[in-house]
Amino acid sequence: MFCMNDTSLIENRVRRWLEKAVIGLNLCPFAKSVYVKDQVRIAICQAQDSQALTAQLYEELQWLANTPAQQTDTTLLVVPCMFEAFSDFNDYLHIAEAVLDDLELIGEIQLASFHPLYQFADTEPGDLSNYTNRAPYPILHLLREDSLDKAAEQYPDPSVIFERNIAVVQELGVEGWQRLLQDDQE
Repeated sequence: MFCMNDTSLIENRVRRWLEKAVIGLNLCPFAKSVYVKDQVRIAICQAQDSQALTAQLYEELQWLANTPAQQTDTTLLVVPCMFEAFSDFNDYLHIAEAVLDDLELIGEIQLASFHPLYQFADTEPGDLSNYTNRAPYPILHLLREDSLDKAAEQYPDPSVIFERNIAVVQELGVEGWQRLLQDDQE
């Protein structure tokens, strides 16, 4: 469903999602500052099995941990060739968390997740709240805890962000969301 070898097309779709949804709809109020400073790394992982993905996740986490935040503040590890089913992606997150633990990066780097069929617990698949974490491809978002802490100082109650995001997506609706992310060539 997702897999393709055209990494430039994959990156363009991820950038469109970042620019139009995440930043454009202000779904993450912290994203714009690092994006405009070119501190967001987009790494395309062509892995087709968990072993290869886990190897690249190790590499990306080590790379991020050893790179100054001023150069790269956050990494999006895009996985276009795996996890057609959200449940498989959700199951993999346990492995990803174990990698963080194995590298002793818990408390330094946090993991967020996005998927085309993202579904929060206790919601129906079509629930618009799920769209706040929907992306064109499965994505493991590697975030620095220090950056999150600094950003959170501006938002002491993060639930406000989540509630606002749900309201924005509900107002937009499914058709509006699809138009927002539609390829210009379509």
